Amino acid sequence: MGSSVFSRALRAGLVVCGLAWLWPADVSAQMLRPFDASRLIQRSAEPFGIPASPLLGGGLADKWRAVQRRLADEMVQVALCDGDRDRCASPSALKFLEIVDAARLREGRARLGEINRALNLAIRPVSDGSVDVWSTPLETLARGAGDCEDYAIAKFLALRFAGIASDDIRIVVVHDTAFREDHAVAAARLDGRWLTLDNRRMAMVEDSAVRNYRPTFVIDQHDVMRYSDVPMLAIASGTAAAFPAGVSSLAAAVD
Repeated sequence: MGSSVFSRALRAGLVVCGLAWLWPADVSAQMLRPFDASRLIQRSAEPFGIPASPLLGGGLADKWRAVQRRLADEMVQVALCDGDRDRCASPSALKFLEIVDAARLREGRARLGEINRALNLAIRPVSDGSVDVWSTPLETLARGAGDCEDYAIAKFLALRFAGIASDDIRIVVVHDTAFREDHAVAAARLDGRWLTLDNRRMAMVEDSAVRNYRPTFVIDQHDVMRYSDVPMLAIASGTAAAFPAGVSSLAAAVD
């Protein structure tokens, strides 16, 4: 894909990812609580260093469990194709394996970057519309299009197949304070630091360097977790950082 095409895709990606499935429309948001500096004493091991607790129910947890069931079947299909590519009947599985193969040839940050770049180029950013649908990687690659969580899920699985430990892979749901919308990215831990794999940019950015994303939920292979309501900038800089008046907290809005 040419650079001009990808530039247009990036611009399109900035407007197609309002994750309306995260919060019921009738839930009233709470105002952001004052930052408690004592939380800096012990940083969480999750991306952005903010404590997170399991989300036992609700729309987001149900969405992820449904995807997990389909992912389990898809992983078997990809593994079978990996073992016998000549007989693989799934073009999307072969495309997925092609991306994973290229990543396996690299090490460290280059491996993560290869997956981020390849899937950003392989998927065209589109919106699901009023009813958000979480797609598996093969579904997304077969369609050649998806919104932000489809990119994140595809990267989540590709990282695993490329040899990244499951404990070092996450999907993070954030609120983009610049565009005032919700967004999802994949995250991978390398040498103790979390890098974000975002469909909006080719370059991977360390979580501590992100300034316009406020993390709300984090997903690993087992659970959906809700971040504590702590301003990201305060965590990153070690000082209390206020958000503009009127920016509400969404971290406690899913029950």
